Amino acid sequence: MHIVCLDLEGVLIPEIWIAFAERTGIPEFRRTTRDEPDYDKLMRFRLALLREKGLKLADIQDVIGGMAPLPGAREFLDGLRTRYQVVILSDTFYEFADPMMRQLGRPTLFCHRLETDADGYVAAYHLRQPNQKFQAVNALKALNFKVIAAGDSYNDTGMLGAADAGFFIHPPESIVAQFPQYPVHRDYTTLRAAFDATSDRLG
Repeated sequence: MHIVCLDLEGVLIPEIWIAFAERTGIPEFRRTTRDEPDYDKLMRFRLALLREKGLKLADIQDVIGGMAPLPGAREFLDGLRTRYQVVILSDTFYEFADPMMRQLGRPTLFCHRLETDADGYVAAYHLRQPNQKFQAVNALKALNFKVIAAGDSYNDTGMLGAADAGFFIHPPESIVAQFPQYPVHRDYTTLRAAFDATSDRLG
């Protein structure tokens, strides 16, 4: 049995923090894992900036509520699920993801949680476990699944390396140059074809 593991932001939906930066006019929020590979450092920066600017969880959720998946993402996901089990492994948060999951047909999502204070500010974030994408792929392999994975950023490379086969989809060139071992795809059609060819090869 083969399982496909996909990142969420940049793969199936737009980058939430970039959309938030555009809505608020605060360019510092455009910083993502494509720019900062240290996730803890990135999140501490974001939480401090939210507090500094007086922005609460509800402000982020309002932006997300107006977002839509990337063009073709729902069809790609629906097509995958006719042949594979699919798990979304993301470093987003359940408090962010619900509107997107609804539009994507409620795929299985493993991600993290946020903690808010009495005033509605994001006070802390809680990882489901450190390096959870890598750990999840290894757990699936321990259950005798063959895992095929795709992502777009630094924080996906552990998942891609642990999988039986890993691919980039929509990555920036700076990341492609650092990780040339992962084949690059720029559209869902060629990525799906790569998944199917890999699945046939893995048997």
